[in-house]
Amino acid sequence: MVAAPPVFRFAPSPNGLLHLGHAASALMNADLAAASGGRLLLRLEDIDPVRCTPELEAMLLEDVAWLGVPFETPVRRQSEHFDDYRAALDVLVAEGLAYPAFMTRGEIRRHAAAFEAREGRPWPLDPDGAPLYPALDRSRGGRERKLKIASGAPFAWRLDMTAALRRLGRPLAFLETGGGEAIEIAAEPALWGDVVLARRETPTSYHLSVVVDDALQGITHVVRGRDLLASTSVHRVLQALLALPVPVYRHHDLVLGPDGRKLSKSRGDVALRTLREAGLSPADIRRMVGLTAPEPATPSASGPTGASIER
Repeated sequence: MVAAPPVFRFAPSPNGLLHLGHAASALMNADLAAASGGRLLLRLEDIDPVRCTPELEAMLLEDVAWLGVPFETPVRRQSEHFDDYRAALDVLVAEGLAYPAFMTRGEIRRHAAAFEAREGRPWPLDPDGAPLYPALDRSRGGRERKLKIASGAPFAWRLDMTAALRRLGRPLAFLETGGGEAIEIAAEPALWGDVVLARRETPTSYHLSVVVDDALQGITHVVRGRDLLASTSVHRVLQALLALPVPVYRHHDLVLGPDGRKLSKSRGDVALRTLREAGLSPADIRRMVGLTAPEPATPSASGPTGASIER
């Protein structure tokens, strides 16, 4: 029986202009797919209806085509698949692993500050530096929750991380190939606390939609920036709870700006199309992000396929 080819994906958000960091990720995915005889899919993570616009999507697709990154069609737009994410959320809610959370970001910060002033010790932060969600809403009774929802109080759905880890009853891990050899990394989802699964205005979150999409699209290899390495712990929990397959991961080094920080669309870092309009070629971009010419396809380059990894 012939093994199925590996499946890679490039998954940008059309909420700004692509920069060199996006180019590095797109080109690396394309190179690895070509070298392994695999497939490359393009996914548009456009769950934010305000920041993601048709104009930015059109420019994104134009930039990817100019880079020479070949991807299969049709393109998956997350905004067209909210029902898929809602179905996954419904499973977690029905199993008592998600709860309505009513505190705003400002209220979370004020709660954390009050705790620190009262207790004289810091409130715990997640790996991104945000305060963990307090346990107030998690401990509410079902009747109280229903009354608050009936009153029109806005809320988000959050994962009850304590209940989720208790339900799994085992440590989780994932394969990371970013350093050359595949190594097993222990997942540390508790560091993230009760992450958001969906908001009132958007029936999903990055964490939920990305694991559902990877499963539905048959993604075997996730190649993305090192800034998302810590998030993989959250993804492993959701994959385990929803009985989803686990890809192999590779978190590559980031392309940094002159000041040493990672590039960002929101900060207005030099856009790919600006470099293009200045006369640079795709080959120039490849050199700027430290990539050599792509290797010819070899059957042995595909690496390990996606598999459930537990420890």
